[in-house]
Amino acid sequence: MSVRSLSATLALSAVLLGVGVPTASARPSSYELPGDAGGSKFEGIGYDVRTQRFYVSETTGGEIHRAQLRSAAATEWLRGDGTDGRWTARGVTVDSQGRVYVAGGPNGIDHPGEPDLWVYDRSGRLLAALRTGVANAFLNDVVIGPDGAAYLTNSNAPQVFRVTERHGRWTVRTWVDAAATIPTQTGFNLGGIVVSPDRRALVVAQGNVGKLWRFDLRTGKVSAVDTGAADLVNADGLVRDGNQLWVVRNFSRVLSTLRLSYDGRTGTLVSATPTDPARVFTTAKLAQGRLLLVDSKFDEQVAVPPYEVVALTPPRG
Repeated sequence: MSVRSLSATLALSAVLLGVGVPTASARPSSYELPGDAGGSKFEGIGYDVRTQRFYVSETTGGEIHRAQLRSAAATEWLRGDGTDGRWTARGVTVDSQGRVYVAGGPNGIDHPGEPDLWVYDRSGRLLAALRTGVANAFLNDVVIGPDGAAYLTNSNAPQVFRVTERHGRWTVRTWVDAAATIPTQTGFNLGGIVVSPDRRALVVAQGNVGKLWRFDLRTGKVSAVDTGAADLVNADGLVRDGNQLWVVRNFSRVLSTLRLSYDGRTGTLVSATPTDPARVFTTAKLAQGRLLLVDSKFDEQVAVPPYEVVALTPPRG
């Protein structure tokens, strides 16, 4: 077998088994996360291209952990357990200025009056702690739009929120309420969110029914993404690179690869790759050609170590 064939075989095996492949730069194939004595669970991940750092949210307490791509262990970056009113955390992303956005999930539901989301600078200084003003808002995931604003999904209603900053003043508002187009179903509704290849729309996952939705950034119009007969139930995190769209399907334990049209109106299923059956991956970020997937521990009543982010070479098509 040639070296190239062996390399391809190892990469495919890594995706199937949920383990990483060593590379010439000796980057770790997995990253250890800190955890609490009573068990920790995790969900979101953000990546800072400039510093090659990534950030992971802990749902059990709201801590935010940080690691370098070449270091095998993360450290606690922001404390939880009520720090800045944060008792839990979900989606994380980083903008071009290195500012870290954290979606609070049910933080404002479980702790009335506390924030729904936070923004920090690279040093960990709090820039904003905001409430949406919407009852029962479960802020799930977040993406930076081409306009520099942050867009966050609501898992309890078909809404997308928009966060902006002007002269140091931060605001959040309901950008689109799609109740007339997207029926609210039992379970988690809107979750993963990415910008379309043409940067004129947002593509959003509705995991409980396995659908993708297109939100036009200019008009706010919402339409279903045509994905044919693709099974996308339990779609959680979305990752896009060019016209490649990876859908992390948590409890289905599948990584689905779609070829997305330039305008984000259609998606063609390329592959549905089983992931490690012992892990429930929630979301991911692409970092230097590898997907960094969060092992949530959501399948364990009381989570036990090791707590990890796993690096995979993603399938393409």
